Amino acid sequence: MKNTRRLKRMARAKKHRAGTLNLTSLMDVFTILVFFLLVNQSATEVIDAPDEITLPDSVVESRPRQTVIMMVSAEQVLVQGTPVVATAAVLESKNELIEPVRERLTELKESAIGINTQTIAESKEVTILADKEIPFKVLKKLMATCTGSGYTKISLAVNQKAHQG
Repeated sequence: MKNTRRLKRMARAKKHRAGTLNLTSLMDVFTILVFFLLVNQSATEVIDAPDEITLPDSVVESRPRQTVIMMVSAEQVLVQGTPVVATAAVLESKNELIEPVRERLTELKESAIGINTQTIAESKEVTILADKEIPFKVLKKLMATCTGSGYTKISLAVNQKAHQG
C-alpha cells in the first residue's frame, strides 16, 4: 500500500513539474558566438581579382592590408579601378618611370577624403594584382614608378595555397 501511495504521489509531482529551459546558459553561448563573429568578421580581407587576371599561386604567411590597388591585365594597367595606361605601352617604354601611373598615384595621395582613403594613402603601400603571364619587365617598371611616387611598400597579390611542410 505504501508503494502504491508513494508511486501515485510521484506521478502527481511529475505532472505538475513543467519542463523549463535554463536561458542564462543559452544567452551566454549566444553572446560568445556574437562576439566571436564580430571579432573575426574583419580579420580577413579578400581581394577579388577580375576574370581577365590569373594570379600566381604561393604560400602566404601574412594577411593583406588595405592599400592602393594596382591591377595589371594583358591589356591595361588600372590604379584603384581607373584605367591609366596600356600594358603594351609600359612594355615598350624606354623610361623606368611610367608617367601616367606616377600622376595617378600622386593624385591619390593628394585627394584622400575620409578616414578610409586617408589611411590607405598614408600607408604608402601598393598591392599589385598582375596576371601571371605579364613579363617581369613590366612589373619592374611599375614597382619603380611606385617607389618614385613615394609608395615604398609594394606587395604582389597571389592565390593562397595550403602551407607545405
